[in-house]
Amino acid sequence: MSGRLTGTRAVAAAAVIGALFGTGLWAAAPTVEGDIRDIRGPVFVLPAWVLLALMAVMAILALAIYFLWRSRRNRRARVLLPYEIALQRLEDIRALMQPAGARAFSTAASDIVRSYIEQRFDVTVTRRTTEEFLRDLETPNAALAPYQSALGEFLHQCDFVRFAAMSLTSEDMESLRQSARAFVLATAKPEDASAPPEAHDALPAT
Repeated sequence: MSGRLTGTRAVAAAAVIGALFGTGLWAAAPTVEGDIRDIRGPVFVLPAWVLLALMAVMAILALAIYFLWRSRRNRRARVLLPYEIALQRLEDIRALMQPAGARAFSTAASDIVRSYIEQRFDVTVTRRTTEEFLRDLETPNAALAPYQSALGEFLHQCDFVRFAAMSLTSEDMESLRQSARAFVLATAKPEDASAPPEAHDALPAT
């Protein structure tokens, strides 16, 4: 019996010694750098629908910017119609409406009306005198016939200021400018952009 206990104790002692020895070897064994890593927080990943929504918004913004740029470019590239050019030039000559600038104003006003007639009615005006132009209008011209008399008065008055040094007040110049503007609006083509009918006030005598 004592022999069995002695054997059992010997086995237990061997097991304990082996365990202690193994533990010592594990503790003494060198660790490989990086084997044990620190605990990190969870990695945030955007849901797929959020990424798709962001891509869609960026695409819409890109298209909006493109169409806005294209629209502005088309507006800048649009060719102005004859009546639009004339109206713009008549606004520009406001700066000349001073008594000292009467001659320059009259020259500009006459040139604007002549250029407009030439472009709108395909009639040569800019290289002719007022008398030559009015004489040509004696040939029936359905479009300009209603304005022949008023055109004659307007162009002659501009000529008097240009060549005879006739003076004009600021009110006289504004009256001439408004007369020219009314004539342009009254004779704009029907399909042109909303030109109000002012035929009755076109080029009145000043």
